[in-house]
Amino acid sequence: MVSSVRARAALAAALAMAAVLAGGGLWLYTLMRANLLDNTTGRTELAARKVAAQLDTRTLPPGGRLPAPESGVDLVLVRDAAGRTVSTSGGPQDVPGLDALRPAPGQDSRSVVLAPASPGAERRVAVVVEAPAAGGPHTPYAVYAMTVLSDVDDATRAIALGLLAGAPPLIAFAAALAWWVTGQALRPVTAIRTELAAVTASELDRRVPDPGGADEIARLARTVNDTLDRLERSDARQRQFTADASHELRNPLAAVRARLEVALARPSPDRESVSAALADTERLQRIAADLLLLARLDGGPAPRPEPVDLALLAAEDAARRPAPRVPLRLAAPAPVPAYGDPARLERALANLVDNALRYARSGVLVRAAAEDGWAVLEVADDGPGIPEADRDRVFERFVRLDADRGRAGGGTGLGLAIAREIARAHGGDVRALPAREGAPGARLELRLPTRRRD
Repeated sequence: MVSSVRARAALAAALAMAAVLAGGGLWLYTLMRANLLDNTTGRTELAARKVAAQLDTRTLPPGGRLPAPESGVDLVLVRDAAGRTVSTSGGPQDVPGLDALRPAPGQDSRSVVLAPASPGAERRVAVVVEAPAAGGPHTPYAVYAMTVLSDVDDATRAIALGLLAGAPPLIAFAAALAWWVTGQALRPVTAIRTELAAVTASELDRRVPDPGGADEIARLARTVNDTLDRLERSDARQRQFTADASHELRNPLAAVRARLEVALARPSPDRESVSAALADTERLQRIAADLLLLARLDGGPAPRPEPVDLALLAAEDAARRPAPRVPLRLAAPAPVPAYGDPARLERALANLVDNALRYARSGVLVRAAAEDGWAVLEVADDGPGIPEADRDRVFERFVRLDADRGRAGGGTGLGLAIAREIARAHGGDVRALPAREGAPGARLELRLPTRRRD
């Protein structure tokens, strides 16, 4: 089995050349043989018609002996209506049985290739031409001319041998050319493979060489480099995420340990230290739960969408909450159908509302509506707002624009990142927008498709 691309290309080129030579050679052999046979038949017929003209003008040589024909014709003879030979250019031994070669009715000549009369004999082409009797309307005479086809057979044999002798070099040349061209074309692939094999976890900044142009290999190199870019960014993101997670977990653990050590150092239990340690423990639990959810979103299966009503989800979320610090209002006058995983969408909405309640001064508004073929959930607050430069950064993991206030409010720095991951897994997105009509605060908008994605 041929496994190399170059070998397969060379084999294909050799087979294609062999097929072309076989078809072309057979066509050329047939054409040249037919041409040679036509020329020989024409010369033979011409010799027969010359004798027929002599019969018509009564200028045949006396004694029944015809002169040797020209143009390589071997034998000419004249027979009467009874089949008797009246004139010939050769001896009786040169005259085969020609009684059945009379022209068809309405024709004055006929040509045919005669098979060898005996083993070892040569084939002949015979032409018969009818000649009118002198002074009468009848045609009692027939002029036969014959030519041995040895020259035709020799010429066609030479053509066949020439074609057979020239085919192997041409096939070898086609295979060698295909081997060389394929090797030149695949040289960039070898460079790409070599460089790609050198990429390791510690050298993700390496890139394969781009040969330039717009062919398939150049597009392959660019695709590989794009993939390496994404892999490097993913690795950097993973490393940053690990560092941030370690930092976020280290601080609460240190606080819990310090508070517990203080409580143990006192002769009587310190309820304040134990309560603070319990709060830090609860914060650790929230961080661990958020990290687990992000891991599932990153590497888990895609959500199983089903029909959901975003207005109903918003109403249920508001009903489940205890009395918030500031009023929470809902604007959803009509159902807002969408497709998604209800549990995950509830979590995304809860994270957006939690974030708004954390920063709102006097109230939070949750609005559900259908806009331009999208199902939209909008959570607006009248807090300090989000600077335009940070409206995309706030969705990164462990990012807080006000770290101290975020920790004091109990946030983990993962809520908005989780909301965006959930939305994008459903074919939508979450974005931060300025407050409407120049009012203070911020708007977080969750957009989902209203139709199921296949």
